[in-house]
Amino acid sequence: MSGRTRAAPRRPTYAPKTAPAAVAPEKRKPVFTKVDRLQPGTSGHNLIAKVVNSKDVPTNARANRSFSSKTMLSRPVARIAECLIGDETGSIVFTARNEQVDIMKPGATVILRNAKIDMFKGTMRLAVDKWGRVELEDTEAAGSFEVKEDNNLSLVEYELVNVTEE
Repeated sequence: MSGRTRAAPRRPTYAPKTAPAAVAPEKRKPVFTKVDRLQPGTSGHNLIAKVVNSKDVPTNARANRSFSSKTMLSRPVARIAECLIGDETGSIVFTARNEQVDIMKPGATVILRNAKIDMFKGTMRLAVDKWGRVELEDTEAAGSFEVKEDNNLSLVEYELVNVTEE
């Protein structure tokens, strides 16, 4: 071999990327719907509704208990209330959980964001899970409507029908 030394292989150099100017995306205005437009199996509803009545549902301590006594002590018992809510087009039963129970007082006007329809024994129930929000409406204009209680969507019983194509 001749007296040449072997050059070390070139290693790629990585320059830090410069982030483009962070522009916050425009938030969309929520589209509010009316109670009579609710359908089974749908979600993402935004509603302004008035609470007609609220009944606490007694929870069975055994139903919330797991097999380990250690986890039972650390897990609080869930509070559940069934509330009849509605607007000028109709009414529906809303299932309030934990902190939502405190907000759902009779006569209060609430804003439900990202609500979904749950089916319970073939009837529709409105619920807001951890991805949604229940807010108390404070303005005077919010309580200016009367709830139409004779169009209760929770009294309509639905049946799941399988359709076969021939």
